[in-house]
Amino acid sequence: MNGHCGQFQSAPLSRRAMLSQLSCGFGALALGGLYASKAGAEILSRIASPGSLAASHFVAQVRSVIFLYQDGGPSQMDTFDPKPRLTREHGQPVPFSKAQTQFNNDGNLLASPWKFARHGECGMEISELFPHIATMADELCVVRSMTSEFSEHTNANYFLHTGAGLAGRPSMGAWCSYGLGCESANLPGFVVLDGGLTPPGGLDCFSNGFLPATHQASRMKPRAQPIANLTSHDADADAALRKRALLARFDDRFQEEVACDAVESAIANQELAFRMQSSVPELAAIDGESETIRSMYGFDAKDEATRIYAHECLLARRLVERGVRFVELTIPKTANDRWDQHSDLRKGHEDNARAVDQPTAALLYDLKRLGLLESTLVVWAGEFGRTPFAQGSDGRDHNPFGYSIFLAGGGVKRGHVHGATDEYGYKAVEQPVSMHDLHATILHLLGVDHRKLTWRFGGRDMRLTDVHGNVISGLLA
Repeated sequence: MNGHCGQFQSAPLSRRAMLSQLSCGFGALALGGLYASKAGAEILSRIASPGSLAASHFVAQVRSVIFLYQDGGPSQMDTFDPKPRLTREHGQPVPFSKAQTQFNNDGNLLASPWKFARHGECGMEISELFPHIATMADELCVVRSMTSEFSEHTNANYFLHTGAGLAGRPSMGAWCSYGLGCESANLPGFVVLDGGLTPPGGLDCFSNGFLPATHQASRMKPRAQPIANLTSHDADADAALRKRALLARFDDRFQEEVACDAVESAIANQELAFRMQSSVPELAAIDGESETIRSMYGFDAKDEATRIYAHECLLARRLVERGVRFVELTIPKTANDRWDQHSDLRKGHEDNARAVDQPTAALLYDLKRLGLLESTLVVWAGEFGRTPFAQGSDGRDHNPFGYSIFLAGGGVKRGHVHGATDEYGYKAVEQPVSMHDLHATILHLLGVDHRKLTWRFGGRDMRLTDVHGNVISGLLA
């Protein structure tokens, strides 16, 4: 059954139909010189992404998304949401009722160990944890009223990535790839840059779910060889093309006998992998970047985690330059692991902030310098926040009731703070934003109506936002 939502224009030809009508295989396409022209690249992009739709619902504000995933749950009152009352009442008993969260070894109120200061022309208050990000305050749209429905990492990660708290649903990157395809014929539409930590919930966070397998994330390493076993062992390029043409004929014959998504996607992924043999080494060849740019990102930082994230952020910029639709970055491992500080809050948050601060600021600056920030949406978010009261003596428990994220780029307000938590930073009390609202807003900025981007599965039309979600107009420029 055709799973398309029916709300877009139909693609002129599927990949199989194009190959069939041309009566040739992959090798002839390559030899035909389609790569040499923009029009040819657009054709190859269309036939390389079966299931991608031909037009957005309305004019898009951005073309690509970079999701800076902050695994573990950064603390809002220690990063982007200062709470003077929490500082004044540090060490006092908690004066409000506490919901059950994850571990509940709770103590008294715990003030932030870090000072806040105003930055930029907008005067945005940002913690001293982020001296570099603070220099980009006028580009940030901080949401202080983000909420989640889950207080455990695995379910909260599924919810953040897929809009559902259980495994098996497509990631938002997969939805973007399905809905809009990729502007590059030689790279995937959805790429995850693996900094070294697989999130709780595992690779299902990046899954295509019930969407065609061509929309599953392609994982790349930020350094050395981005993808293993990608190098061709054929010394003769013509011989390699002849092999591909022969395989294409075999694939066509098999596809005629066994028509299903698994076969179609496997063929499409194999053909994309062939094209990536040349595109990925070029992508990863960052030696051409100036020493100034490399230093700005943090390639020469003393901290190893900073250097890893610097590579990720620079590759993210290079990926969106080349038309990749959705790029997600996972954080590198530090001595204290992810942002999940149930104890030793000071050291854990300082280690993680050090890893991401300079590269993140450099990414924003570099995108703006190159004129790419207008066409790119940057999202910085974890799966939930932390409690304003201590866990043990020096940690914070999980808190899904109100926390901070930020957006930057085309279509969102700059130097803007949206919503608020209560005086202690525990729960969102003004302009709360749900996960489905966030997803709806991201799709809106890409030109997609979240209510119309659907896939027929299990007897009903499924979507990223399920039956919920509203575009948050207060975030839009």
